[in-house]
Amino acid sequence: MTRALFDLTFWSAAPFWALMILAPRWHRTPTVVASPLICAAPLLIYATLVLPEFGPFLSVLTAPNLPGLQAILAGGTGAAAAWAHFVGFDLFLGRWIYFDSRARGVHPVLISGLLTFTILFAPLGVLGYLTIRLLPAYRPEPQTPTHAEA
Repeated sequence: MTRALFDLTFWSAAPFWALMILAPRWHRTPTVVASPLICAAPLLIYATLVLPEFGPFLSVLTAPNLPGLQAILAGGTGAAAAWAHFVGFDLFLGRWIYFDSRARGVHPVLISGLLTFTILFAPLGVLGYLTIRLLPAYRPEPQTPTHAEA
């Protein structure tokens, strides 16, 4: 069952990544990926894997140490749970990048490449996107108060 859940994790997220990367301008893509619930399937898979082994996971995560983490991740359940964790949160971050980049006017070709990289190396992909956001062309315009707000 662990192997099946591991395999299902990828397939539960792949359609959303495909839309954001391959069809970023399709009129239905923003609607399909609008809900953060697109991340629910991998997170439910994570719960299915972790909850039956909650005690061992809890002891490693509340007193983290490298040997303990290595031990729990070395098993099939731990590795599959880590994968579901990665896939669920990477999709959440990818969704944020997709919508934030659209709001800032970042070209979809640049973001499609970055999202592809984010699937594989999410922390580096997010760091890359945060760097793009620093560029003057993609910073939001400062809001000037209107008479009604002043």
